[in-house]
Amino acid sequence: MGSVRWAFRCGSWTPSRSDWLFAARCIQREEKDRIGQFVFVKDAKSAMAGRLLLRRFVCERMGIPWSEIRLERSPRGKPYLAAPLKVSSDAGPEPPAWSFNLSHQGDYAVLAAEQGMQVGVDIMKTTMPGSSSVPEFFRIMTRQFTAYEWGVIQSAVSEHQQLAAFYRHWALKESFIKAIGTGLGFNLQRVEFHLSSEPLTQGRALRQTKMHLDEEEEEDWIFEESLLDADHHVAVALGSADEAGSAV
Repeated sequence: MGSVRWAFRCGSWTPSRSDWLFAARCIQREEKDRIGQFVFVKDAKSAMAGRLLLRRFVCERMGIPWSEIRLERSPRGKPYLAAPLKVSSDAGPEPPAWSFNLSHQGDYAVLAAEQGMQVGVDIMKTTMPGSSSVPEFFRIMTRQFTAYEWGVIQSAVSEHQQLAAFYRHWALKESFIKAIGTGLGFNLQRVEFHLSSEPLTQGRALRQTKMHLDEEEEEDWIFEESLLDADHHVAVALGSADEAGSAV
């Protein structure tokens, strides 16, 4: 089974005008139009980096020429390949289909892809809330987490550690929602995460975190967590292709 995890530090990318115009020619018109709607240059750069990462993956790992790549979005915004190439019948069994997903936030754009499984990825940067105190920010977000999760988040000693725990839980929930493709209508309190007892460190992915869905532990889902740096947390949700839609 194939597995891909890529990250690009778009915060350090400073394209010239000619670089940007060339990048824009490498993607579909509707993608370019969508990127053009961003108000802030930082967000447009992150979105462009994500689209280029995705096309590089499709070209290099799926063997589809760049000029033939046609990406579309599901009604809930998940990207998919519109017309994947078919394997001829005399080439042996057809390999498992690829699932892929993108996320960009903070200084990075990330891609996760997996063969034979549904995948969702989310990246979150630990930042102080801009217009409120940490307790007020948590009060506003109360309904997004269960009482157990809030207990874990608020047990951290410092406010920065509490925020790191908050964004870690948030990335986990978003990765699951993106994997099953349900969008914003999903009740986040249906899923509860029980974190690994091992500390999360840079350069090492953890797979021990467990998810409870509707108060029942889900054995068929794997959650992969990693730190790109001290402030950027990445969560990847992996579920069987058959099970992905059954959680809705």
